[in-house]
Amino acid sequence: MIEIFDPALCCSTGVCGVDVDQALVGFAADVAWATAQGAVIQRFNLAQQPLAFAENPVVRALLERSGPEALPLVLVNGEEAMAGRYPERKQLARWAGIADPVAAPACCAGSRCC
Repeated sequence: MIEIFDPALCCSTGVCGVDVDQALVGFAADVAWATAQGAVIQRFNLAQQPLAFAENPVVRALLERSGPEALPLVLVNGEEAMAGRYPERKQLARWAGIADPVAAPACCAGSRCC
């Protein structure tokens, strides 16, 4: 299982509002692709699900040590796999056991193609 602990975002994916972060758009597309391939991925938003952060000892230790600036945090089978940035599609695929990941679609700023 892959768990993503996001920093405080305006909505569950962070792909909302007026000033959309294109990195989050791409990551949301990668997560959707991986789950469509059978990956089990859970995302937690610090602003909306703070209890999930407090109850997980790995997440809690990272936040105590480095603060929320260390987010996002990716856990694979309960162990820290990455902190401070979002993984690429090929990393999600490897962690989920998916062979030959397909490249993410190219998205234009402000479009809803993803």
